[in-house]
This record gives sequence, structure tokens and C-alpha cells, in this order.
Amino acid sequence: MKILLTALVSLLLAAGAASAQPAPRLAPRTALPPVPGEAIVRFKPDASVVRMRALSAADGEGTVRSVLAARASALGARTGRRLEAGAAVGERMQVVREAGADAAELVRRLAADPEVEFAEPNGRMRRLAPPNDPLYPATAPGVRPRGPDSGQWYLRAPDSTIKSAIDIETAWNRTRGSASVVVAVLDTGVRPEHPDLTGRLLGGYDFVSNATVANDGGGRDADPSDPGDFVTSTEAGVVPFDGCEASSSSWHGTATASLVGAATDNNTGMAGAAPGARVLPVRVLGKCYGEDADIQAAMRWAAGISVAGVPDNPNPARVINMSLGGGGACSPSYQAVVDEIVARGVMIVAAAGNSAGEPVGSPANCRGVVGVAALRHAGSKVGFSDLGPEIAIAAPGGNCINTDPGTPCIYPILAATNTGTRGPVSSTWTDSFDITVGTSFSSPLVAAVAALIFSEQPNLTRVQALGYMQNTARPFPQTGADNGSDPLPVRRCDEPNRFPGTDRDLQCYCTTALCGAGMLDAGAALSAAATGAFAAITVSPATPTVGAVVGLSAAGSFVPSGRTIVAYAWTLVDGGGIVDSLTATTPTTNVTPSGAGSFRVRLTVTDNTGASTSSDRVINVAAAGGGGGGGGNPAADPGPGTGGGALSALWLLLLGAAVWALRSRAAR
Repeated sequence: MKILLTALVSLLLAAGAASAQPAPRLAPRTALPPVPGEAIVRFKPDASVVRMRALSAADGEGTVRSVLAARASALGARTGRRLEAGAAVGERMQVVREAGADAAELVRRLAADPEVEFAEPNGRMRRLAPPNDPLYPATAPGVRPRGPDSGQWYLRAPDSTIKSAIDIETAWNRTRGSASVVVAVLDTGVRPEHPDLTGRLLGGYDFVSNATVANDGGGRDADPSDPGDFVTSTEAGVVPFDGCEASSSSWHGTATASLVGAATDNNTGMAGAAPGARVLPVRVLGKCYGEDADIQAAMRWAAGISVAGVPDNPNPARVINMSLGGGGACSPSYQAVVDEIVARGVMIVAAAGNSAGEPVGSPANCRGVVGVAALRHAGSKVGFSDLGPEIAIAAPGGNCINTDPGTPCIYPILAATNTGTRGPVSSTWTDSFDITVGTSFSSPLVAAVAALIFSEQPNLTRVQALGYMQNTARPFPQTGADNGSDPLPVRRCDEPNRFPGTDRDLQCYCTTALCGAGMLDAGAALSAAATGAFAAITVSPATPTVGAVVGLSAAGSFVPSGRTIVAYAWTLVDGGGIVDSLTATTPTTNVTPSGAGSFRVRLTVTDNTGASTSSDRVINVAAAGGGGGGGGNPAADPGPGTGGGALSALWLLLLGAAVWALRSRAAR
């Protein structure tokens, strides 16, 4: 490594002496354009086309097509467009299309119709796959190991080296999951013959409506198996695969499903985090991507909500995992679907995204969704993970440490997969050369722990279950994550980026403002859930500022049925230099921070039997006017500029970028 770095430094110094080039920037994966000429439309409840004929799951396929076509025709007549009907999304929401139309203009015209609640392009999302970094792929030796030397490090008890492991065995001492708890995995589908998934899957559904993208000979059907999502070199860049690159099949859904529910104690392969829960495979992603309308319909179906033309789901999910995403804010259609689902008490868990520190993507940034960031084994944010205030919690996402191309990855996430590069060939598991890393694999770990909590306490709400995970999360470490090859020490995620020309957080020490409540601790969460009590801390306003009163409330706290809360106690655990004291015995209290930063408070509630439970909460305070204070969206921090100029700055930047590229393996 020393020889490699010495040669690299010499090369970079020579390059810097020749000319001061603009600093390289890490580009996000290019977003896919929306489906040409298609829009998702939601009609108002009193729209004439809705009053004329309501849709239900009991309707036959012919009836559904007829109703959708009538609605599209009526809307087209009013707006002067030649509209055709696409797939149903909800009772009042469907796809309409106009061949050759400009999507933006189509949406503008449709949204102006008085019977339309909203209209938006039918976007496309894809599995959160690896960025196309040239040094990411490793060259396997002649004999590939069956798994990484580190094994399933992310499930074991944490220690001084593996700080982000979730301690699943302590959780298993209470439950390995109940068959009454269903986790829906919305992904590329699964390979049901995999030995770690055989007998573990419920009958799911395939919602990919475009037959070419589906790659299975048809559109929506009752077979959620994954036929492969490869894209050939002749398909790449050609409609409907415009914006797509040539790639082999990922078997992404098989991997995420295995992290939740792989068979355990069967002397075969790997262990799932919630092996007693049941996995519902729902196929929403085909070759390269999935369409928003299909994903949204699948979300509703997974939660037990009727979707026109599709048989009702006999096994509604308690938890939905979505290891997929796209850039930008949460759209009205996604938010409407999320609102409908969470109103039923279903928890939606979604991966933050793998764009190397960019803002959280959709659907993880939708209100009510549990967004998950990815951690390195050492507890710092792994370079590929996105981050932001929408993140609820963080979990292991895999990382490699080693920098030399062709060497084995040390801390990947072990998962089920298939050896086929196009169609399925044989079942296997990922290893230190065919690696699995990414927020895609942090998300199902959180979904699995949520399933364990619901198995332990079936009557909990989704907010209470999340509260157990957040309130028992271990604090993020703030030291000890340097690899030894970093040109500068690892910084905090909310500090200015020290590499000129980059504007993102790569590896960094997490803050609760940007990475969620802390590191997922399955054992502690299950131990807390077993008490049946919960000390909930609500903060108002949600984003406190310097000098303004911060209200603290215990209103969401609860104790087991038949008991009542008789005492409250508020204490200041760490004032952070901005709060001097806090002592109160009332359900609500106030503090006024004197500066930007963070402080930690503790609430203890006691019931009429004398039993007590406590929760801590770190509260981030921004500077008056919205800046600073250890919190906020990293996208709002412009960083130090685009670089170039002096040799020393260029050399440091290029050295850091090159070492980072060699060290980092990007994510699926």
C-alpha cells in the first residue's frame, strides 16, 4: 500500500505541476427520464367520472379496462388531448397516456382540469444499484470463497471493531418473529428456489405492467419470481431503456428478502434477521427500472388496499421494505399513497439512497416513511450513503476498508443471490468478491427488527415501534473510524467539506440531525418493547433555533393496558454547552437554548405499579435564521467551491479522491 501511495503521489504531483485542472466532482447516478407521454392522474372525490363508476378489486379485468378507458376518454375530451388509459393505481388514480406528447405539457394541461386533484409524469425508479465508479468491481481469484471472512458481522453483538452491528442474538432471546407478521419486499422479485428462501415466502404479485421491462412475457400477474433484470448492450439507451446502461442481472430482490427472512438454523447458507416472520415478495422493478404507477399500486396492495384488476392481498403486510428510489422531493402521488398506507398502521421502511452524501431521495423522503442511512462497520456513515433530516435511523450497509483492486472486501453484507448473469442459473450467496453493499441492505435490517417488535407487541402502532428503535439506538461514534489511508481525519457529517470541488459528505461521523436517531440496536429495542411501556419525547418546533423556546412533551408515552402513568421526570443528560439545566416533573416543559449545537434530554415515566421506563433524545438547534447548529440539509451547504488553482490544494484534492476511489466500494 505504501508503494502504491508513493507512486500515486508522484503521479499526482506531476499532473499538478503540468496544469491546475478543475477539481473532479463525484457525479450522482443519472436520473431516468419519466415514461414518455404518460402521466399519473388522481381525480377529485366528486369528479363526474368517479361518481359514474367506482372501481374495486372485485371488478374483472375487462370491466377495469373499460372504466379506465372511459375516464381517460372523458378527461381527454375536456382537455383537448387524445388520451388512452394505462394501469390503475388507486380507486381515483390511474395512468393516462398520449402517444408522442411532451410529458411536461401533458401534465400541465391535465392538472388544470377542474376534476383533477393532481397530475404528474409517470416517473421511473430503480434498485439502488452501485454507482459506475471504475475501481468498484473487484477481480475474483481462481477460487471464490463461499462468504466473506467477516461472515454476517452486521448481525452479531457490537465490539470495539464492529461498532455498528445490530446484536440480533439478544433480540432472538425474546422472539425470532411471528408468522402473523408479514414483511412485504417491493423489489425485483425473488428466486423462490433459493435454499434460504424455499418455504419462507408467501404468494406475492408482479406489478410490472410493461411487458418489455418485465422480461417475463407479460404484464401484471401472480408470479413475483425474478426472471432477471439484465440490460444488453443493444438495449441500453434505446426506448424503453433510454437512460439505462448495459448490466447483468442483479437478483436484488432475492438479496433484500434474504436479509429479512432467510431460513435460520438449517445448516445452510445464511441467517435472516427475522426468520420467524413471513416474507411477501412484490415485484415492482424489471429490467433497469420500475414505473411510479406500478410501485404505488404495489404499495397499496401490499398494505391490504384493493387495486382494481388485481385480486386482494390475503396477507397484508405490517411492514413494507423498499430498497429502491429516485432523486427529488416526494411527489404528490407518492405522498398520497404513503398517507393512505400509514393511516392503516403499516410501517414503510425505505433506503436513503447511494449518491454519496446527496439529499435523501424518494420515497425515503416522504412524510411518514422510515428512511434508513448506511453505516460502515466502524459506525461512521459509509461514503455511498445519502443523508439528511428525513433519515430516521441508521444500520450497517457494508464497506471494504482495503484499497487494492482485486483484494477481497472485508465487511460486505452477505446475502442470497443467483449465479446467472441474465436468467437464473443456480443459487448461491454473495461474498468478498461478488459483494453486496448499499443502503438497499441497511433498509431490510430495519424492516426485520420492526417485524420482531410487532411480533413481541402486536398491538403497537407503527410510531411506537419506530420509537423503540430510535430511543434505544446506540450513539454514533465520533472517533476511531479513520482507515489509516485517509489524507485527512474523518470529519463530522455537518462540517464543511474539506476537499475543494466536492459538495457532498463521503465517509463522516454521523450526527442525529443527518443520520437519524443513532445506530440500530435490535437487542435493546426488543428488550424495551417487552416492557410494553414507552416514554415518548415530542419536540416543538421540529427545528429549534437559538434563543427560541423549545417545548418538550410526554403526551405520546404509554404503559401496559390496565396501568396508568402517575409520574414524569425530565432531566438534562448533556447540555452541549447550550442548555444549563432541566428539572421538571410535569407532562410538558420548556427549555431555551443559548446557542447552536445539540443537547440530550431524558424522560422517565412511572406507572401506578412503580414500574419505570426512560427514553433519551438528542435535540439539534440551528442558528437563528436557519443556519449552523449541527443540523440541516447538507444540500444547503455549498461547501468551499470548485477548486483548481494552487498546486497544494490540487494535490490534496486528487490524492484524497484517488485514495477514496481505491478504498470505497460503492453500493447496490
